[in-house]
Amino acid sequence: MQTVIRINNLDETIELGKQLGELLKPNMLITLSGDLSAGKTTFTKGIGLGLEIKKIINSPTFTILKQYQGRLNLSHFDAYRLEGQDNDLGFEEIFDSDDVCVVEWPEFISDILPEKRLEIQINKIDENARKFVLKAIGKEYVQLLEALG
Repeated sequence: MQTVIRINNLDETIELGKQLGELLKPNMLITLSGDLSAGKTTFTKGIGLGLEIKKIINSPTFTILKQYQGRLNLSHFDAYRLEGQDNDLGFEEIFDSDDVCVVEWPEFISDILPEKRLEIQINKIDENARKFVLKAIGKEYVQLLEALG
């Protein structure tokens, strides 16, 4: 199942993330693809609001992983700097946990990602507008997209 949503500004990006975050369940995986500055981390901030996370969410570009506590725990990955690395990073254990996992730049760790997930491609339309293409892989993610409406 695939859904396309047009977003007109930063506030709408955060609101869409928040709506998704409110619907997430333990052990769900969201992958975020898109060019630099497409809005992946901004969208993740919205997810954090939906998960009732109080800490400020910012990009884990240099740390690769940041974890937050809320209604559900959030593990926020930025795999950009992992291109070409094939050593065991222990991420599989986190993917198997009850954490909600958000992975930016999933193409760099695609070989270790669980098959079932919600893939989100964020495309820039202009300076403010974005097109979100949400693709559900797995029954629970189809249900998630249906609930998102």
